[in-house]
Amino acid sequence: MWDLRLPSGLFFTLIGLILCATGLAGPTHPAPLTDVNVNLYAGAGMLAFGGVMLWLGLRRS
Repeated sequence: MWDLRLPSGLFFTLIGLILCATGLAGPTHPAPLTDVNVNLYAGAGMLAFGGVMLWLGLRRS
């Protein structure tokens, strides 16, 4: 049976890397209502979630 954790992990890891790169490249453009670098924190969360999904998917196979 095909495991959905691998493509999900790859997707979230890729999007997390893009968001982290955007957050690191443009820290002078914060979100309109906050001073927090939302791209960096959201990317780090997605990167962590994608890493866990990849680890779970690879551990099973």
